Amino acid sequence: MSWNPNLATHATDGASLASVETVIIPRSRDLGGFAVRRALPAPQRQMVGPFIFFDQAGPAEFLTGQGVDVRPHPHIGLGTVTYLYRGDFHHRDSLGSDQLIRPGELNWMVAGKGVTHSERTSAEGRAGPHSLFGIQTWMALPETHEDMAPMFEHHGAQSLPEIEAEGVKLRLILGTAYGEKAPATMFSETFYGDVTLAAGARFPLPDEHEDRGLYITEGAVEIAGEIFAAGRMMVFRPGDRITVTAGAEGARLMMLGGATLNGPRHVWWNFVSSSKDKIEAARRDWERADWGRGRFVLPAGDDREFIALPAR
Repeated sequence: MSWNPNLATHATDGASLASVETVIIPRSRDLGGFAVRRALPAPQRQMVGPFIFFDQAGPAEFLTGQGVDVRPHPHIGLGTVTYLYRGDFHHRDSLGSDQLIRPGELNWMVAGKGVTHSERTSAEGRAGPHSLFGIQTWMALPETHEDMAPMFEHHGAQSLPEIEAEGVKLRLILGTAYGEKAPATMFSETFYGDVTLAAGARFPLPDEHEDRGLYITEGAVEIAGEIFAAGRMMVFRPGDRITVTAGAEGARLMMLGGATLNGPRHVWWNFVSSSKDKIEAARRDWERADWGRGRFVLPAGDDREFIALPAR
């Protein structure tokens, strides 16, 4: 882990509560018997930069033999980001990817014109009692890349830049920040990072990006005398210099954002697009279930079941 002086550049800068444009309290959602807390999309805000979906999965505890089983399902027009604090997921997709993801690693799957994938707790994970805690996000693609060929990248923890300042440790998961660049292929300006703060540590958000937010996964932070506890997403006013201070027990945050896209996106089920017609076409293709003859193919090694199209 290298020390990056850019992280401490704005350590004396404060922020007013007027800089907090939106506070989002996630809603609970059930995904096949496993509850998640969904911050995006929200009534107050559809996206933060290109991030259009943000789920906190866990923390949850499982007995031996139990786990999460997200059966094969489709996506279009987005990239999925899986990042874990604890536990594991076994990812399979219609590109032939077969990848176990562990804490601190990155799974980055770009759906483009269409992809199918599943995520399940691994056999190794089910061998004993285990826990799961992580974040899953979707990133809307620019219109120029909505119909691209799907792709998948896995990046191990050691390949993601780690930077440090006093009381601050940061792993850059996607994009650029503080003079560092993460290795995953991006299609729009982005930053996304896992931040751990010691008690009382001050953390400045990067100020070169238009849209910026923080999601608190553990502990609490203070901004201009106001305390924000775990399970809150704050979205900040563009252009303001933002520094947050960790509470007495420290904090863990996900920082996220980037350039705004050229307009809102349509979202239906697992599909995201600038065009309602593209979503309707994908809906019909999944409903036909003509695997291998149309747009969608079930993942090799996990093709005995799938999630049916929901009712409108």
